[in-house]
Amino acid sequence: MTQLLGKLLGLDNVQSIEDVRLSLSAAWAQAAAAPWLLALVCLLVAGLSFAFYLRLQHRGGALRIALAAARAAVLCLLLFLLAEPVLVFRSTSTPRPYLWLLWDGTDSMGIEDDLSETERRELEAAIGQPAATSSAQSPPRSRMQYVQALLEKREGNVLASLNERFRLKGFQFDETVRELPGAETWPTQPGALSKQLTTKGQYTALGSAFEELSRRQATSNLAGVVVFSDFDQNSGPPAEPAARRLGVPVYTVGVGPEVARDLRLRLEAPLWMTKSEASEVTVFVEQEGIDEAAVDVRLFAERIAADEPREGDRIAVGTKRVALQGSLTAAVFPYTPDTTGQYRFVAKVDPLEGEALHQNNRAEREVSIRDDFLRLLFVEYEPTWEWRFVKEVFHRDKLVGMRGFRTFLRSADPKVRRENELFVTTLTPKRSDFFANDVIFLGDMPSAALGARFAEQVREFVGKFGGGLVVIAGPRFGPGQLAGTPLVDMLPVVVDPGLKLKDDRPFGVQLTPQAEMHGFMRLGATAEESAKAWKNLGEVPWYQPVARASDRATVLAVHPTDRCPNNQPQPLIAVRQYGSGVVVYVGMNEMWRLRRRYGEKYYRQFWGQMIHQLASRRALGTQKRFVVATDRPQYKVDEQVSLSVEAYDADYQPLPDERLPEGKLTAEVVMPGRTAEGARRIETFSVTRKREATLETRFAVDTTGEYHVRVKDPVTGQFVETRFTVSDVSPERRSAVRNAALQRDIAAATGGKALSLAEMGDLPSVISLPQKTETTVQVVTLFGAWPSIVVFSLVLLLLFGEWLLRKAVTLP
Repeated sequence: MTQLLGKLLGLDNVQSIEDVRLSLSAAWAQAAAAPWLLALVCLLVAGLSFAFYLRLQHRGGALRIALAAARAAVLCLLLFLLAEPVLVFRSTSTPRPYLWLLWDGTDSMGIEDDLSETERRELEAAIGQPAATSSAQSPPRSRMQYVQALLEKREGNVLASLNERFRLKGFQFDETVRELPGAETWPTQPGALSKQLTTKGQYTALGSAFEELSRRQATSNLAGVVVFSDFDQNSGPPAEPAARRLGVPVYTVGVGPEVARDLRLRLEAPLWMTKSEASEVTVFVEQEGIDEAAVDVRLFAERIAADEPREGDRIAVGTKRVALQGSLTAAVFPYTPDTTGQYRFVAKVDPLEGEALHQNNRAEREVSIRDDFLRLLFVEYEPTWEWRFVKEVFHRDKLVGMRGFRTFLRSADPKVRRENELFVTTLTPKRSDFFANDVIFLGDMPSAALGARFAEQVREFVGKFGGGLVVIAGPRFGPGQLAGTPLVDMLPVVVDPGLKLKDDRPFGVQLTPQAEMHGFMRLGATAEESAKAWKNLGEVPWYQPVARASDRATVLAVHPTDRCPNNQPQPLIAVRQYGSGVVVYVGMNEMWRLRRRYGEKYYRQFWGQMIHQLASRRALGTQKRFVVATDRPQYKVDEQVSLSVEAYDADYQPLPDERLPEGKLTAEVVMPGRTAEGARRIETFSVTRKREATLETRFAVDTTGEYHVRVKDPVTGQFVETRFTVSDVSPERRSAVRNAALQRDIAAATGGKALSLAEMGDLPSVISLPQKTETTVQVVTLFGAWPSIVVFSLVLLLLFGEWLLRKAVTLP
């Protein structure tokens, strides 16, 4: 009876219903004396009804008593209805927990795997298909088709089994996450679900999907998350830490083979090379199931240019015979460029017989070869160990050197600042000189020495022109000096001028999980070497505390014990995007301690990778005055390309309309292929102003290949170029196997379990069912819309019956 009543009231698995009482919910009936007042009024109404019939009506006998009782009942019922009566009770139940199902919706789920006979038979048995005697008799299926067939299986349907114990909710992810509607119908209509599953996504952002699910998790009664994927993550934050933040077990269902006959290349090269200086390009050969003892790796460089090809545009760097020893082998190609320009380094290996994928036998990377340098400005009050060692590091850096490193030292003699080319004489030179910098280091400076003009120019330098800013806290003044300046809103931390240096006890720097996402935090070639390098930093004697990390910051290193007022760990290294540029905060100028035992090795890597990362985001030096860019480096056929031009004059002020031909710019797009006459295919597009210094246009691309875009700079009269490629090969097709290691790591880190698609029948028994008892107070309205209609109908019937009775006894 309790279960039946619970179902009538919309409650799940009710164990008991108790403490039942009647209450009045109308506002006027909330007073403590309201029930007594209602009863008194009812008595008064009943008395008036009886008085009317017994004293004023003289015929009808006993019928008058019945009529009086009927009218009294109707009037009392109306009074009771106006008081809005409700039934209040306490129920104890064990509701079914939620179970979230997450499907991979990317292009890799459309791969038709070349499965072994054993794997194919296991999958066909799992989806309830009759076993074929050979793969030739079995139609090829993609990974998603196997998943859909499993969901549509009639006997032993996994959704029906899960629905008996859980309330289901489904999502599909690629770069984003979308909820799939109709979960309540899936157990009976599984085809409705499988029709919603697609394979159109171009990037597997599994970590982002887990973070989005964490934001959507509004219930504490979540039993777990089941993920169907090949786990070949190629975008977004790390998946394992994001999965742990869900706080529930994650059950990973792997789709696709763990092993396939496949060889793939990965190419590493510096973003910039300097003309006539020796450099290296490394090609990594990864293989699985390859029987060949060795392969030939060819490396060449292609000049990227929009004009006609010329001699020297394709440079053969070399060919190496690489012995396949283990799953990963590296081939190092020394290279000394003898010309400048934009080049694409391409590594190739001929396809091998029986390979699962051929698209990943090629790897490429764009490199800028220049006879130029990065421009760094280090602003400091007085010489510190950090200032000295950073200066030495970048003096020996190929991309900076003696020409690229300049400093403003507030304590330096004015004569030295004028005569020594290492120094700049002022913090606010003319705009063309100031904005030619690529990265600015801001050390321990008092606010009075900075000035409002310098602070405004730094904000413009980072926000508009994409420059990099590194703020290094020192022991003398601290970051609180930036409070009240235009720089304070740019920082990755919120400063408090009232906080003072903390040097009560030494401490070791603790890295956050987000640190591995930033190249300058990865020291050495492996995770183990990086951990060793950071341990070599040793104990730091002091740091500058802050109020908290900015809401837009990514914290990379924290104090192991000290907390901010909001209980957040004290941030020591943090980074944030500000406009077009990036700001890095370091809470102590003690990074020079990385030099212990290993000299400059890790210290140079930390600062070198940081400035390369900051400077690589935008054009270098004076080139940032007129920048032509597309919103992405790679597109697919029929997609729209968004082209933007940021245009400033020689003084880095927005280029006015009168300096533009007909108030606009013209973009020449050189397309792949040639016309019937053998000429290059060129189309022109008008680029019009959208914002103060930004002009934009959009156009569609319909042919695969490389596109070149060039726009003439009205100030110099020279063309500025950019490039992009259009491909029909998805990045999702670069790996033929599922990432079984990541699949297992996610399951192990969250207390879940890793399964293959063939083991899906075991899933309902694998997921533990939390027996969570809920005690809730339920309020049931006794007179809702329909009950009220019924009551009023009864009133009308009673009145009508009274009228008939009065006619029958001919009352006056």
